Amino acid sequence: MMIAAIILTVAATLILSGWLALLFMSRLADRQVERLKGTTERDLADLFVFVDYRKLAMVYFFGFVAVPALIWLLTDSMFLTLLGVPAPIIAPKLIVDFVRKRRMEKFRTQLPDALAVMASSLRAGASLATTLENLAKEARPPLSQEFSLLLRNQRIGMSFEDALDRMEERVPLEEMGLFAAGVRISRETGGNLGEMLDSLAGTLTRTLQIEGKIRSLTSLGKIQGLVMTALPPLMILVLTQLQPREMHPLFTTMEGYMTLGVIAVMELLGYLGIRKITNIDV
Repeated sequence: MMIAAIILTVAATLILSGWLALLFMSRLADRQVERLKGTTERDLADLFVFVDYRKLAMVYFFGFVAVPALIWLLTDSMFLTLLGVPAPIIAPKLIVDFVRKRRMEKFRTQLPDALAVMASSLRAGASLATTLENLAKEARPPLSQEFSLLLRNQRIGMSFEDALDRMEERVPLEEMGLFAAGVRISRETGGNLGEMLDSLAGTLTRTLQIEGKIRSLTSLGKIQGLVMTALPPLMILVLTQLQPREMHPLFTTMEGYMTLGVIAVMELLGYLGIRKITNIDV
């Protein structure tokens, strides 16, 4: 009877623990789906990328299972597998941030030419509304998308100032702030908007030229930083394939885990140091 009671207690404990674990995982999954829904409806929509959040959730949960499984098959290390578990959680935000950064950089490179075209059109006698419409039709994304949304907000009843504020929020660039401030001042005081836009276009063009020269001069240092950062992990991977017996303690013992931790910290510090040196603000 005592043995049966112990067995029943252990079985009940396991069943209860499993039920609680499933309940926790279910709530965590629901929360993550809601987060992905907010990401698709807010962040991706602001980038004019429209994706069904249900499909994105399926890809997310597939990656949550596939990435640790792939790491386990390649390394046969529980430590590296556990390190790979957060990767699918962090990846969506990193991808959205990367896409947003690329979009903002492309907008910056398009803006000087767009301002020069607007200045020429205004000096020729066109109104600001006509100039913006022509720019929205003839320019390329993402600049055309942002100005089209500005005009669309006006058509649905929003004032020009509010639509401009909304655009400035979507494009948080210093150059966009200067353009918006110049347009507001011109509309309030009646200044020459064409000359202001022409002057701003020249200033932004020279800034982009200086930034291009700096990038070309620091590109070698950035490449060296990437190579030096990738070299130790590649050497570990190669040695694991060539000498698996000698490398096995590195992934199965506490000393090996400590060594990997030190390597990861030193790699991160070295990469951040090189990046700090090669990133020069204009």
